[in-house]
Amino acid sequence: MLDEITFWRSSTLKFTSAVLQIDTEKTIQKITAAIRKHVLKVLHRKGAVVGMSGGVDSSVCAALCAKALGTANVLALFMPERDSSPESLRLGKLVAENLGIPSALEDIEPVLRGSDCYRRQVEAIQATFPDYDERWKCKVVFPSKLKESRLSVFELVVQTPSGELKSARMDYHVYLRLIAATNFKQRIRKMMEYYHADRLNYAVCGTPNRLEYDQGFFVKNGDGSADFKPIAHLYKTQVYDLAKALGIPPEVTTRPPTTDTFSLPQTQEEFYFTLPYRKMDLCLFGYNHNVSAEDVAREIALTPEQIERIYRDIEAKRRGTRYLHLSPLLTDTIPEVTHEYAEYPNIFFVRE
Repeated sequence: MLDEITFWRSSTLKFTSAVLQIDTEKTIQKITAAIRKHVLKVLHRKGAVVGMSGGVDSSVCAALCAKALGTANVLALFMPERDSSPESLRLGKLVAENLGIPSALEDIEPVLRGSDCYRRQVEAIQATFPDYDERWKCKVVFPSKLKESRLSVFELVVQTPSGELKSARMDYHVYLRLIAATNFKQRIRKMMEYYHADRLNYAVCGTPNRLEYDQGFFVKNGDGSADFKPIAHLYKTQVYDLAKALGIPPEVTTRPPTTDTFSLPQTQEEFYFTLPYRKMDLCLFGYNHNVSAEDVAREIALTPEQIERIYRDIEAKRRGTRYLHLSPLLTDTIPEVTHEYAEYPNIFFVRE
């Protein structure tokens, strides 16, 4: 990446997508060294568990862990359920086989049924579509921030057994119920990851990229939980660059990012982010480095007014999801527990 201090202080350097360019080999060396330090010396574990979704983030994390710890010391964990795309499992297995790492499969549908995840989803959706049942399919769509609007409404899209699509605005409290029920999926998956980590004396690898980590696109005590997160500092564009350098199969690197959470196909763009990841990365970089809306708009073919709305949304998401980054809040400090990590200042990162 271009030197960031030089970038934001320069009045002559033109803002282009080149700001996200990285030296992939140096980046891989830096991350693998950090993984070895964190897993072996700080966490005192023998290896890593990576939940494999068939996406680029988990694939890159698995490849980095294999390079850092050895292929025999990385477990790829597949955790499909009723609403998962078969393609996710196929691609996850393809990556694990290409890397030569051991794998395990945990079908989490029985656990989700035991927790009444699906029933709770149905009951929430029936507040908007009374005829909805488990034969139907659904997804949630967030409003685009590219359009001027004072209202943030959540749209529920459903598909009947005959294939008819219907959509309606969703009451905020209905939305909360549906998301709360759906979050069982991420939390059950993380429970499975820690089961295997405990039995193997491994650490759990978190897979968020910078865009997801910064904007709170994760579930607390679900996919947000991990012992280490090796790519949380990298923009999604940079993760794709690493994927190519690491030899991740093209089927993975050319697949659009999905949530693979609801029964209807759903992109990350329509569920959470306003733009495709390449444009959203540039907006986040621009916001982080005080790049004018005019300069960002020129590079990604939008209007300055649209970029300003995206900037406001970035800040709003940071405020709204700050609690996701917080550890349990204590009334007072307990130095006897935390002082031993003073030599590893990057482990505990607290933003004012």
